[in-house]
Amino acid sequence: MSRRLLARLRDLMARSAAPLSELAAVIAAEMVSEVCSIYALRPGEVLELVATHGLRPEAVGRTRLRIGEGLVGLSAATGEILNLPDAQNHPAFAYRPETGEEPFAALLAVPVRRAGRMLGVVVVQNRAARLYAEDEAETLETVAMLLAEPLAAMAANEPGGEDLATTLPRHFVGTTLVAGLIVGPVVVHGLRPAPTRLLADDPPAEQARFEQAATRMLSGLDQLMVTSGDHPAAAVTRDVLQAYRLIAEDAGWLRRVAERIATGLSAEAAIERAASEVRERMRRITDPYLRERLADIEDLAERLRAALDAGAPTPPVPPGAILLARRLGPAHLLDWHARGIAGVVVEEASAAGHAAIIARALSLPMLGGARGVMAAAESGDLAILDGEEGQLILRPPDDVRRAYQRAARERAARARGFVALARTPAQTRDGTPFRLMINAGLTQELAALDAIGAEGIGLFRTEIAMLARGRMLDVAEQAALYSRVLDAAAGRPVLFRTLDLGGDKLLPEADTGGEENPAMGWRSIRVGLDRPAILRRQLRALLLAAAGRPLSVMFPMVATLGEFLAVKRLLLAERERVRQAPARLSIGSMIEVPALLWQTDELLAAADFVSIGSNDLMQFLFAADRGASALAGRYDVLSPPVLALLAALARRAEAAMVPLSLCGEAAGEPLVALVLVALGITTLSMNAAALLPVKAALTAVDLNAFRAFLAMLRRQGSDGASLRRPLDTWAREHDVPV
Repeated sequence: MSRRLLARLRDLMARSAAPLSELAAVIAAEMVSEVCSIYALRPGEVLELVATHGLRPEAVGRTRLRIGEGLVGLSAATGEILNLPDAQNHPAFAYRPETGEEPFAALLAVPVRRAGRMLGVVVVQNRAARLYAEDEAETLETVAMLLAEPLAAMAANEPGGEDLATTLPRHFVGTTLVAGLIVGPVVVHGLRPAPTRLLADDPPAEQARFEQAATRMLSGLDQLMVTSGDHPAAAVTRDVLQAYRLIAEDAGWLRRVAERIATGLSAEAAIERAASEVRERMRRITDPYLRERLADIEDLAERLRAALDAGAPTPPVPPGAILLARRLGPAHLLDWHARGIAGVVVEEASAAGHAAIIARALSLPMLGGARGVMAAAESGDLAILDGEEGQLILRPPDDVRRAYQRAARERAARARGFVALARTPAQTRDGTPFRLMINAGLTQELAALDAIGAEGIGLFRTEIAMLARGRMLDVAEQAALYSRVLDAAAGRPVLFRTLDLGGDKLLPEADTGGEENPAMGWRSIRVGLDRPAILRRQLRALLLAAAGRPLSVMFPMVATLGEFLAVKRLLLAERERVRQAPARLSIGSMIEVPALLWQTDELLAAADFVSIGSNDLMQFLFAADRGASALAGRYDVLSPPVLALLAALARRAEAAMVPLSLCGEAAGEPLVALVLVALGITTLSMNAAALLPVKAALTAVDLNAFRAFLAMLRRQGSDGASLRRPLDTWAREHDVPV
């Protein structure tokens, strides 16, 4: 049925601009349906009945539904197929008497989309109450692909059809995945036109064409892995692309493409259909890491389509371009980076995604979660990617554009000046020493140690390499990774944090039981205590990697002294099993769970060092999910209660002569770093990109004067609000770059 129906539709559309009513009649006849109706999206989020076979003709042009109204509006709003045996008893059914649809029970509605944009809905109906078969639903989905062209042409040609949203300024809020500021034109990824050739004249030849394209795609990935050896993100490319290529070789989704070709579809249409099926299944998954694998599948589908068009010219990327994508896989990100993009905005992305991992490695500004930007933007639109505030401003007003361009020029000049700081002594203007270290999770990031003059790695996130590869590493693989880290550190301290899995960082084999609040659930050291074999394997790998060198291990999410003592015993037991013990073994704890604050003295007596994890400590302290955009900026590390807590920790650690550091986003803010050092926390660990700006602020400050001003502010008391504004004013008045 599918092949014959598509052939008839293709012939109709090829002969002339066939009216939609004639197309509806053919669809109804071939699908043995008594009704086929086509709805088009009009300006103002309204769906209008533009053609029908089986309903009253006078309803055409009169029947309208808002997005979300009725079953047709529901299908358009959710982007989902509706297959209902008794549509009129569905709670979303909206009765329209002019249509005469009362006799019809069964309904199948499929959204019509093109390049991710909603264009309308196609519906078939029957009198008999029944569910449409799976192959009927698939046929109508393929028909919807074909109807996208005439509906898109209708939208473009109708008076007033141009959407003002594509010309007016728009503002989108997202999550900063990599900080930075870019002003430039946008380039929209993945807006490849829908396949115009849906049917294969010779299915076996089409299958061979597809297999050749798949071979070219895999060869291209292999070549990318080879050529990335000299890439700035060489190590992360190797880690991520190995996992990515496993997905590319997976026979499952390639087999689905082949099955669609066997039904008579062209290779392009079969790839689109297979990718659409995966998209519909995975869009219901809530886990952020697993949802990121959808980006990999769509990335591969795009590479396959490109391989089918081998030899087609690649359009140039304008200087300073900002890439917009709904989802983005790692290989395409590397391709776009090689072509010169300056920043990335992805509607569906998380910090654990492959693309985000590579963007951090490349120091490529990236914003995630900016929903709706793809529908609002056109390639060439000017935009501002503001990674500091986590926002994208599309088509900004001239005064806003000029202000950001000035800020971008000043930022670039400041960055050039920071380079000289890498070799300057780490001390304040009045001689107080401090230590700045980097947070890392991939071997590629370690090149920054020498480039920026970092004094070590204050937090090595051991789970990141596993998330990049999509699986747990065995003891030998972990030991090799940790050994490379110690080699790169060349004697500088490295604080290895044990696996912090759970929350928003899950491996495919992980099963959290669908926790409602995973950030406060079964994660980090809790997993290690409940699954000691996993933790012991990691501890053994760390000890083997040390091979006689000093080793520092710290445990995350410790809530009680008993938990710390339990994991410490595991580490000491593993030390007895290895042949060559570390030259010096330091065992520490992160302070992230507020309950541990009332056990500080006991912890300091048992630990060799402690490190404050500011990200989790802040969200637990204020009961504020740090991933919730509605709470962003509501609670501040520079508020009096937090400063009192940090000052008390610094005093206690100093009295116990236990090294104290702070790692987290807070350490990378120059103003916050000034406050931390003034409170006595003089070892800070941060993302590599933040280190030199922080060093610039610290080396410029007279710490004694700043400390006196801070003490005065704290003595004055407050209602718990942030002290950020007066502190920022003081710094700027004293020429401290914050």
